Amino acid sequence: MKSYLDQIISENIRNEIESSGKSKTEIAAAIGVSKPTVSQYCSGKVQPSLSTLSRLCKFLDCSADDILNIDKPR
Repeated sequence: MKSYLDQIISENIRNEIESSGKSKTEIAAAIGVSKPTVSQYCSGKVQPSLSTLSRLCKFLDCSADDILNIDKPR
């Protein structure tokens, strides 16, 4: 059973990928994983390691804070 945070993270990854306009094949090659693995990140079956998340965020030009649903103090 996925936790609420796992669901949020997978949803955020999926949204960032969709808004990037890049294919899962292109993303997979750029971050060093397989296309099925990228699909698993999007579905929430698997969460990326921190190093993979870092590469994903750099490639998609997005913030890990946004993916991880971290609110910054004001």
